[in-house]
Amino acid sequence: MNGIVKHPLAMDGKDPSLLRGDPITQERYYCRDFMQREWDHLWTKIWHIAGRVNQLEQPGDTIVHDFMRESVIVVKQADGSLKGFYNVCGHRAQRLVWDHGPRDCFHCPYHGWRWGKDGVLQDCPDRDDFPQGDPVGKLKLKDVRVATWAGLVWYTMDEQAPPLMDYLAPLPEIYRNFQFEKTVRARWMRVALDCNWKFWSDNFNESYHTRTAHPQVPPVIDQDHFTSRYEMFPMGHARIIQMGRPSLRDRVPDGEPHPWDGELKRWGLDPNGYPDYETKVMQGWRDLKAAKRKLWKKMGYLHYEHLTDEELTESPFQTVFPNIAFGASADNFGLFRWEPHATDPEKCYFDLWSMIYPVEGQNEIINRTARNPLKFEEAEFDFRDYDNGQGVLDLSDQVVFQDWQLNAGQYTGWRSRGYQEPYLAAQETRVRRFHETLHDYLAGNPPGR
Repeated sequence: MNGIVKHPLAMDGKDPSLLRGDPITQERYYCRDFMQREWDHLWTKIWHIAGRVNQLEQPGDTIVHDFMRESVIVVKQADGSLKGFYNVCGHRAQRLVWDHGPRDCFHCPYHGWRWGKDGVLQDCPDRDDFPQGDPVGKLKLKDVRVATWAGLVWYTMDEQAPPLMDYLAPLPEIYRNFQFEKTVRARWMRVALDCNWKFWSDNFNESYHTRTAHPQVPPVIDQDHFTSRYEMFPMGHARIIQMGRPSLRDRVPDGEPHPWDGELKRWGLDPNGYPDYETKVMQGWRDLKAAKRKLWKKMGYLHYEHLTDEELTESPFQTVFPNIAFGASADNFGLFRWEPHATDPEKCYFDLWSMIYPVEGQNEIINRTARNPLKFEEAEFDFRDYDNGQGVLDLSDQVVFQDWQLNAGQYTGWRSRGYQEPYLAAQETRVRRFHETLHDYLAGNPPGR
């Protein structure tokens, strides 16, 4: 299947007439009362990512996800299914588990109560000393709903939340040709930042900032608003599809090697074989599609098997309301997640998962907007403090590093008496759409209910 296919649920992401025009007030970025409303009406209602499916290979394998003041465990059962529980003992509320890993049971360090992988109490001291009866076999940990998609384990604290596939709709259908579950998590990092979590929802719902903040991107990905496609979906998700070719209005200075030439050469194309720059960009982009279509199996790119011509070259960037984004290019599945601090509305945590498809005969890959290679091997968890950039200097080749550098300016600007209602371009329509969906949740009227 060739060409661009628009999903029936996709709305024009550049059409402000689809918006109500809700104001984006400044207190949402620092107010503790607003933060509490988000906990009560947003975070307890959505689906969260706990981890990856490949972390749960054997019965007893466990994922722990801490979110604000809550903690959830997901554990693989003997029959292969997954169960999720609040990470708290049913006796007197002691936390049960602190880390990921395999377990035969969940043992409370306070009074020795032992809970099975199925959440049922297996044993406790002095079983004959309970006036209300022996609790063993009777009490059970409080569970949470669990489901999987894209090789990821999801959970929700809301018994009334839509099923995961309905919550994500239409993303599972849009990305049905991708084999996300086959990726290797080559970078698994969490960074502590001094900014409200919504900086990232605002930032990732527009590419208007790219030319200024990320000048290395347009020479390899055409992020011009007049060539990109913008989409919004009923559940609050949104995406932009940008052409996997250089922008015609962002030229590399004469004499400097063009970063896109390497991609053409890798697929057997001669970047010097085109009569001019415009032809190299436009015809080379079409030739690249044809080369990938012809050579994918021979070159070991087996994950290309079901991809369309659009999916082979373009650069879609997807936001999942409210705090997840991913880029689903042909060669990687870069996932970003940002979560609020437990008590401070002006702090958050940023998760960077660089997930790449192994390619036969290759040991590492360099992302087209980065400089440093990633090896095809599963990474260990790496927690960092941003520390004015000093804690993450080894990631200075990453686009997201340039975004991190903007946090301090937003932190002060949101508090300023000079704050004004954002004056948004059409290509920033998705930003206001995000805040309108947030308002719906806070009003007790989330989409899909």
